[in-house]
Amino acid sequence: MPDITREQIDCILEVSRVLGSTDDPQAVICRVADCLRDILEAERATVFEYCPKNNELIAVAGHGPDGVLMESLEDIRVPLGKGIAGTAGETREIINIADAYADDRFYRGVDEKTGYRTHNLLTIPLVATDVGELVGVAQVLNRRAGPFGEECENIASALAAQSAVAMRRSRLLADRLELVKLQHDLEIAQKIQAATFPNTFPELDGWEIHGWSMPADATGGDAYDAIDVEGGALLMVGDATGHGIGPAISVTQVRSMLRMAVRLDAPLLELAKELNTQLWQDTSPMQFVTAWFGQLDAESGVVKSLAAGHGPMLLIRADGELVTFDADVPPLGVLETLDADTTTRIDMSPGDILAIPSDGIFEAMDTEGAFYGIDRLAGLLSAEPDRSLAETLEHLRHDMEAFRDDRPPQDDRTILAVRRNP
Repeated sequence: MPDITREQIDCILEVSRVLGSTDDPQAVICRVADCLRDILEAERATVFEYCPKNNELIAVAGHGPDGVLMESLEDIRVPLGKGIAGTAGETREIINIADAYADDRFYRGVDEKTGYRTHNLLTIPLVATDVGELVGVAQVLNRRAGPFGEECENIASALAAQSAVAMRRSRLLADRLELVKLQHDLEIAQKIQAATFPNTFPELDGWEIHGWSMPADATGGDAYDAIDVEGGALLMVGDATGHGIGPAISVTQVRSMLRMAVRLDAPLLELAKELNTQLWQDTSPMQFVTAWFGQLDAESGVVKSLAAGHGPMLLIRADGELVTFDADVPPLGVLETLDADTTTRIDMSPGDILAIPSDGIFEAMDTEGAFYGIDRLAGLLSAEPDRSLAETLEHLRHDMEAFRDDRPPQDDRTILAVRRNP
């Protein structure tokens, strides 16, 4: 092996310093390209990063014909096992070509486009030897003293090992930082969504209103609301398709528009139609929201109900009889126009409970795959009428979670209930 100059030693040490001092993957990759070119006394170098998801190499740093690192590599991708770079990555062996144009695997398109002429090249797999993981491939072009020799391969192998570790470490650090940021953003989103749920409920003589929501993820696709209006309350339960950030935005949009409609004193049918039109304009047909709206007249005990794809609604009579109501119209956002001409009238007598759950409750499953079910839900709500409605719903929460054996939930779980006291 030839003597290594002071400049070459400094270059190798610089890679080691980068390994322990930066969390910027691109800075590491660019430094790797510079070091490989300089230590092997070549004109140019290109570094490809391996993408396991697509099983391909992606050019992420490279020198132009003038020897300066290019800002853009025009999305150069090489399938693993194809071409010189792909073959080196697949076999994890160095490929040393003394005459590029004499090798059928060499692609001349870049030379023809740039006017540059590749004479010789050394292609080096970058493998993190501590974990045996392919990180990428580097190509070094046109050694000034002539074709790359065995001593160049030895130097390149030593440098490639350090480079691969540096690249892998920086990528892991960057991914970790991105994960931490994402978690922070989710926590903020969770707080914002939780703040939209009512902290207090309308207090009406002879009535109790209560509800809760438990998202399956940090944020959920369910929402509910209970708003004081003259003579009673306006109630809403919404369930967007899926759970997570996207559905949370959709269903929170419904809740926000509902609040605005209340301020404008919009009739129930009109506000539902306007909500539908807005969602149809804002979302795709695959991103709909099922929703239930109810307008309670406290004096008469009548609830005007409109269910857009949401159901069933459960009316549990004081004597234990269960009456269910299905959806009146399709979910919000599916059709441009909501064909709703009338509401469903629900008459509540003393001792009756009207419960509007999302499907995440009655479709909750135990370890055997059995559903929690409507009957169990209704039976628990009516089991102890001396409890307050808040206590009853809290008991429901604990019973459902015990039924699921506290396993990770499959869906958001939400319920809003109204009881007319005896």
